Parts: sequence; structure tokens; C-alpha cells
Amino acid sequence: MIEPQGLFVAIAGNIGAGKSTLTGMLSDVFGWEPFYEANAENPYLSDFYKDMERWSFHSQVFFLGKRLEHHHQLIQHPGSVVQDRTVYEDAEIFARNLYEQGNMSARDYDAYRRLYEAISAFLPPPHLMIYLEANVDTLMSHIERRGRDYERNMSPEYLARLNRLYNEWIGRWKASEVLHVKIDGIDFQHNDDDFAQIRDAIANRLPFMNSR
Repeated sequence: MIEPQGLFVAIAGNIGAGKSTLTGMLSDVFGWEPFYEANAENPYLSDFYKDMERWSFHSQVFFLGKRLEHHHQLIQHPGSVVQDRTVYEDAEIFARNLYEQGNMSARDYDAYRRLYEAISAFLPPPHLMIYLEANVDTLMSHIERRGRDYERNMSPEYLARLNRLYNEWIGRWKASEVLHVKIDGIDFQHNDDDFAQIRDAIANRLPFMNSR
């Protein structure tokens, strides 16, 4: 399958939604370069888990910096790319949740938002944002199935808060077209028909994206 080059497709979604899996599958079928979530060691994490309110700002600024580095790398890539999680989600979902839960002070959150908004204004947005939407039961099932130790104590309430923030953010997103993919009751990883529906929905948008 020969597709237009120079495209930037991003995949957003809650923990356990299937972003990394879909990134790899789209890379294979369209020939796009995959950019997976950067897993740099955060030097503030240990302190953050001991005292979230004191260290949340430092930790989130570190993550923001790594996301920006990652974003720069992918927009410099000469071909088409597909990204697993975006820089926008760090600020709009995870930092906001820390603030709402009282783990980031209003002063620190305001400083973080000012920094994020000043920088993100200069970032080229993706041509297409794919939003993987799922209910909490689906997310919990996926998380349990993949069996990562650091996710074992993740609560349904936490995922529900993130779902609310994700839905609010994607409802405000105007920088590019959004393809909503509801993954409740489907298995695009193992069911060819389910994946074909997603693949075809994306393919139908390729001429529009390439004309930008």
C-alpha cells in the first residue's frame, strides 16, 4: 500500500487504551516510522512519590521537556510518522489531574501551564489525531492482561478521572482533525475485521491530510 509521505499522525488515549499496539500496527500497514512513548528515567520520581505536592512541578517539567525533545525529533523525520502519546496529554491530562487532586499547588500549576502554552504554540500539530476512547472496565481489563508491575495498584477511580480529562481535552482540540475510535467491545489487535475498520477510516483521510 503506497501512501502520501510527510504525514504526522498521533495516537492519544488513556492508560491501557492500546496506543502502543495500534502505533506498531499502523506502522506496519502504512510504512510509517513509529515513535513510541519516551521512557527516560525521571530523576524526580523517587522524591515525587514521597512528597507529590512538593515535587510534582519538577517531575512534570522534566516529562514536558522530554516530550518536547521527542516531538522535535519526529517533526524532523523525512518521512511519515505515527506517534504513541503526545506532548499535549502530559499537560492537559496528567498535570491537570495532579492539580485537581491537590498534588500540585495553584502557583506551580499556573507556572507549568504558562510554560506549556508558550512552547506548544510553536509546535506543528499532527495532521490527524486518533483518539482511542474506552470505558474504565475495558481499560482495567487491558491493564490486567498486560501485567505490568507498576500498574497493578491502578484504581478504577483514577482511570475514570483521566477519562473525564481526556474527553474534555479532545472536545476542545481544534488544531487538527480527530478520528474517534471507540474500543469497547472490539479487539483490533487480534481481530482482522476490527483493525480493517480503523485502517480504512484512516486511509479515507489520507488525501485530505496530504493536501495540508
